[in-house]
Amino acid sequence: MSDGGGGPRQAGFLAVDSGGSGLRAVVGVPGREPSAPLESRKPVRTGERGIDPGHLLEQLLPMARALAGSYGLGQVTTAVVGAAGLASLGDALRAELPGALARELGVRTVALAADAVTAYVGALGPRPGAVVAAGTGLIATGTDLTRWRRADGWGHLLGDCGGGAWIGRAGLEAALRAFDGRDGGSAALRAAAEDRFGPLPGLPGQLYPRTDRPAVLASFAPCVADRAGAGDPVATAILRTAARHMAESAAAVCPADGEPLVARTGGLFKLGDPLLVPLAGELARLLPQARQVPAEGDPLHGAVRVASDLVTGRLTLPGDEKLLSVVHTKLVHTKGD
Repeated sequence: MSDGGGGPRQAGFLAVDSGGSGLRAVVGVPGREPSAPLESRKPVRTGERGIDPGHLLEQLLPMARALAGSYGLGQVTTAVVGAAGLASLGDALRAELPGALARELGVRTVALAADAVTAYVGALGPRPGAVVAAGTGLIATGTDLTRWRRADGWGHLLGDCGGGAWIGRAGLEAALRAFDGRDGGSAALRAAAEDRFGPLPGLPGQLYPRTDRPAVLASFAPCVADRAGAGDPVATAILRTAARHMAESAAAVCPADGEPLVARTGGLFKLGDPLLVPLAGELARLLPQARQVPAEGDPLHGAVRVASDLVTGRLTLPGDEKLLSVVHTKLVHTKGD
């Protein structure tokens, strides 16, 4: 068989980013630009068994087959799946996904990675340092290339300090303090909350019954940043505290020796200078030995990099039972062979 250019169809890789906003996948071969991504905006379900392998496969397999066909892959031999929640909710995925990908696509090597790891690799590649990944939640990941370390990522009830849900909740608390007439309130944040959610006495009823509470809380974070940019002291203090929490997590995982790199990645940093300026200052204060650098790419870029290194035998990242594991599957006939 040949590709669109008339050459032989190659074996290649599948790279996947499964996160809180949905699932993205690309295929590729080392040394060639990967395909454009296909995307599903349905986050993979979690249940009593953790991340649902069946729901992930239901979305991924049609995408993988379509991508392989349009890209000209004869076979997908390697798959890298970066998944949110893998460390604590990934037992079923680890048990079932490698065999299913071998059966359905003929995959021979499967790497399962926490999305914090693919975020790290996307940002820094195989270099020692620390990466703060912040969106609705927040986690920091670091490595000296002998082992992985993580800090926070405990969810909006127990942690994710400085993440989008944390900022949004702090902003709404300040709005309610102003509504009550208590110290620490912000009239500007009260007005923003009423504009977004309506009369504040109705806010608990809007928020508490919802299963997507973290996302609802995080939706108020841009309002906090807007008010901070306009000079509101309470909103400014919230973002300064968020920056301190982020830097503390980075410091907890960053290697102490040498000149490690530190980067940030994730949609929360679109909040701009009201967050980025204090964060740069806190990182410099807590990690004077580290060099702050821009992220090279996102978690999907990280999954592609891991996949390319697996195919070419150049993967140097440390393995970890929960954060990054590689499984070599038995050669099986794919469906339709």
